[in-house]
Amino acid sequence: MDRSLYRGWTRRPLLPLSAGLLAGALASGCSAAARTSAVPAPPVATGSAAAVTQEAAAPRRATNGLQTDYENTIKNVLPSVVQIEAGDALGSGIVYDSQGHIVTNAHVVGSKKTFKVTVATREQPLTARLVSSFPQQDLAVIKLNSVPKGLKSATFGTSSKVAVGQIVLAMGSPLGLSSSVTQGIVSAVGRTVSEGSGQSGGTGATIANMVQTSAAINPGNSGGALVDLNSEVIGIPTLAATDPDIGDGGSAAPGIGFAIPVSTVKTVADQIIKTGKVTHSGRAALGITGRTVLGNDLQPAGVAVVSTTKSGGARAAGLKPGDIIVKVGGTRITDIASLSEVIAGDKPGQRVNVAYLRSGATKTAKVKLGEM
Repeated sequence: MDRSLYRGWTRRPLLPLSAGLLAGALASGCSAAARTSAVPAPPVATGSAAAVTQEAAAPRRATNGLQTDYENTIKNVLPSVVQIEAGDALGSGIVYDSQGHIVTNAHVVGSKKTFKVTVATREQPLTARLVSSFPQQDLAVIKLNSVPKGLKSATFGTSSKVAVGQIVLAMGSPLGLSSSVTQGIVSAVGRTVSEGSGQSGGTGATIANMVQTSAAINPGNSGGALVDLNSEVIGIPTLAATDPDIGDGGSAAPGIGFAIPVSTVKTVADQIIKTGKVTHSGRAALGITGRTVLGNDLQPAGVAVVSTTKSGGARAAGLKPGDIIVKVGGTRITDIASLSEVIAGDKPGQRVNVAYLRSGATKTAKVKLGEM
């Protein structure tokens, strides 16, 4: 499991765009006078004319084949990608089934309960309601109040088949531009990434096994589709990396975005649609409420246990309020974020070694992880 997190950077959720922000665009053109000077004739090709023709045709056929794959994928999937208006914000979503369920990011729906959804088969927005939101994985499901004729659900792929170097397309409504498509590759898999919360617009979730992509993704892409050339959704674009050393509050790092893996999307969406809530997240938990504590140098030095859950693994292993967790497995814990990132890569039922401080003495416990 790759738990590298670009520690010098931050990860910013792809926030829904304000519906009134995109007012227009500027266009410019240029012209140039025709040149009348003589142009030397190209050199005459030697050898068999047929051989030259075949050599030139080969790359053209390869290019045309890839272009056809792009066009077919866009034709197959883009009709299933919708634009979501949540109050004064815009985001994206994917038609999940023929009953009108749409999966998106929890930070797109926010605290709203009703939405306007623009689908490919209609010009006028349709109304939708919230089924349920699961901020812990930054996912949500909404449902159209009336399912229009011709609504097309997307085909969702398999996370185990996603490979580094694979060509992918990102589809959504970046900057309010509906039905937009960008292309790139899968840059890495298995990333564990924490998003911001509060003013940054995210849910504060720490999400494991994310797909890193070079496809351009921008505000408004949140909740849209990351698609392979088999016309299958392999993830939901959710986060963009930012470099805090550039500008106030950080600037976007081009070509570094993150998508929630399709396996997580299907696990959460299926439960919400069936029961109205997530009953089995598949996410491990220590069973504590904690807070970051500072050391003598005023730097983060661990996570203090504020309380333990009655049936949680931490209490069963002997941890108590006031203990300070400083290591899980072989990873040093300095703050809540680092603890969340480590646990996000583990599974419920797994046992982990936890090192903690109690009254200045270092102790260890083997904790059986529960489920979030």
